[in-house]
Parts: sequence; structure tokens; C-alpha cells
Amino acid sequence: MSAPLKSADIHLIQRIIPHRYPFLLVDRVLDIDGWQSARGIKNVSMNEPHFQGHFPGHPIMPGVTIVEAMAQTAAVMVGTALGFADRNMLIYFMAIEAVKFRRMVVPGDVLELKVETRRGKPGGKVWKFAGRAEVAGELAAEAEFTAMMDMPKD
Repeated sequence: MSAPLKSADIHLIQRIIPHRYPFLLVDRVLDIDGWQSARGIKNVSMNEPHFQGHFPGHPIMPGVTIVEAMAQTAAVMVGTALGFADRNMLIYFMAIEAVKFRRMVVPGDVLELKVETRRGKPGGKVWKFAGRAEVAGELAAEAEFTAMMDMPKD
């Protein structure tokens, strides 16, 4: 039996979650502790399409995309821990709560996405997570979110 994976590069991420450009918002997932916790990395680039309109001359990563990046990190964590690669997992938000934005995220920042499972277990479809997004150790955003993870029927 092989050791559980502790990280996911972009290739494994794309085998687990269905998101693609321009909505794939996590580049790596590190420090995966089963389905309990993980740390995602998003390298924020001026080339991202939302910066064209948010805001011209003063680019700021939209808060909803920061929350989405946390959720994608959580989905990759669970998918890695439970062996969901190449299984066409679908993920749907059910709730987003206690969201707070503390710092602007701008091109050139490295967004560190720390997620923990609050509720969920293998075989279950509904999971609840707590997430924190940080830039250079400074809190940028935090949220609790609930998602349903499901496999399509063949």
C-alpha cells in the first residue's frame, strides 16, 4: 500500500476538480493531512481576466474568487485523500458564511489558502470547511463554506 499523498501539483489538481481557465484558482496544494487540512497556493497574476474590469488602473482580486480558491483547495484536499482523481467529481457550494475580507490581494501576491474540515467524512456528500487566505502571513480573507461533492452516475 502506498503512502497517502501530501501534495497535489497542477496536473493532479486538474484530474480531481473540473475547473479550468479562467476559473481554476489554485496552483498547488501542499501539506495535505488526509481530509482534515491542507494549504493551497495561488500565484496571483496580472494576466487573469477579472483584472480587466476589477478595477482598471487599480487591480484587486475579487473577494468571491478568493473564497472560490479556498473551496477549490478544500475539494483538492478531499479528492486527494479519497482517491477521486479521474472520477469526474462535481462540487457545488451550498453555503458561504462568516466571510470577512481584511486585505486587498493584488497581482504579484502569493495567496496561501489554509483550509480545515469542520464536518464531513468519506462516503459523505456534504462537507463543511473553514478557510483562511493569507499573503505573506497577513490575513486577507476568511470564510466558512459548505459544499456538496458528488460523482456523476455512469
